[in-house]
Amino acid sequence: MKILGFESSAKSAGVALMEDGVLLAEAFQNTGLTHSATLLPMAQDLLSRCNLQVSDVSVVAVANGPGSFTGLRIGLAAAKGLAWGREVPVLGVSTLEAMAYGILPFRGIIVACMDARRNEVYNAIFESDGETITRLSPDRAISVEELKKELESYEKEKILVGDGAQLCYNTFCGLPSVHLAPAHRRFQHAAGVVLAAKAQLEQGNFPSNEELSLNYLRLSQAERERAEKLKQKGEV
Repeated sequence: MKILGFESSAKSAGVALMEDGVLLAEAFQNTGLTHSATLLPMAQDLLSRCNLQVSDVSVVAVANGPGSFTGLRIGLAAAKGLAWGREVPVLGVSTLEAMAYGILPFRGIIVACMDARRNEVYNAIFESDGETITRLSPDRAISVEELKKELESYEKEKILVGDGAQLCYNTFCGLPSVHLAPAHRRFQHAAGVVLAAKAQLEQGNFPSNEELSLNYLRLSQAERERAEKLKQKGEV
């Protein structure tokens, strides 16, 4: 089975191709160019270099949140545009779960955290045995202090991944057995997306294009401001 994965949930963009658990190729770009200008050309070039067509791919996987509202939409549109016309199914995977798979073979507690601003992080906690991961919490948006208190109950080694990792690490000073993932493994990569998709497929979670959607976890800033204005006017 060949899985093509897209990652565009944050500043970087990436595409990866896996066949039967083996990573065949991966492209990564963090140059500041918009995802809409880089993602599809990266995917098409990657497939071409592997002498493959989109029709050779079994499943297209895409990080479906949380993350940048614009980035997620671009990633989903790219995945759909590439796959649906060729009748290739598209599978959405949690950005946080993909980040956890990307830090294997670490053993212990994986703390995936993305900066959600206002001293909050999009977060999920996983436990790893070095080969597989087990989810210990849902994807959620919580304060850094809440996360710190929760992690105090875990005795195993803990590693922080994601663009919110440094923020959390600075806050967790004094908390034992907490490590910051190295920079080249800390952020989102498409390889994590295909690994997370592979795990879902092995668990029998097959993609349904009709049900595919993005998981923002919270309203955009514009939507929050609008809701606050309506609340002040007594309209909600």
